[in-house]
Amino acid sequence: MSEPDNDDSGRTQRLPLIERERDAAGPASAHDAVPTLRKEDGGGRAGRFWSARRVPAALVALVMLGCVGLLLYDVAAVRAGHPAMRWRRELADGLATRPLDDVWTLVGAGVAAALGLWLLLFALTPGLRAILPMRRTSADVRAGLDRRAAAMMLRDRAMEVSGVQSVRVAVGRSKVRVRAESHFRALDDVRADLDTVLAAAVRQLGLAAPPRLSVRVGRPARKG
Repeated sequence: MSEPDNDDSGRTQRLPLIERERDAAGPASAHDAVPTLRKEDGGGRAGRFWSARRVPAALVALVMLGCVGLLLYDVAAVRAGHPAMRWRRELADGLATRPLDDVWTLVGAGVAAALGLWLLLFALTPGLRAILPMRRTSADVRAGLDRRAAAMMLRDRAMEVSGVQSVRVAVGRSKVRVRAESHFRALDDVRADLDTVLAAAVRQLGLAAPPRLSVRVGRPARKG
């Protein structure tokens, strides 16, 4: 295949990228089916890993502890005959006299609502997006694969394909994006080889939900 020529202005022209996207766990006619566990195999459902989120929980606990401790101290001081703290008197007066459509009241309510939604999001979502759950062979054992390790393994497999000069791999929960540059061979042939090699590599990762595979192949930019 001939290399792309530069135009009169010296700007580089690139051949159009060839893209093909398909499911790595597609029908057996195109690729081998991904092996799945049967009920009698003794495995369990491979759900996502939940993060302990110790840092956000510790920060929230410290803030709440400080606020409650300060409030209890002020209440005890008032019970003992001392005047209430200035901040509590001003807060009580402001809540009693400030209208609900005041700008600062709306801003405070919005901030409180945003913080509440943020905490609910942390509480209801699993987190640990960098770890992909693997198929379970035992109900007592769970395994996960780091996305960067999976991307490195797929990149190494792609670099073994003849004609591939460089590869970038991004592994997500539902999709693997591969961007390759080929300095010789026909792009269709390189893409077909990458499609076959990476499909087998994705199956070998042993993920519980094999992601789809998106492969794009193009020519490297010419210098000068």
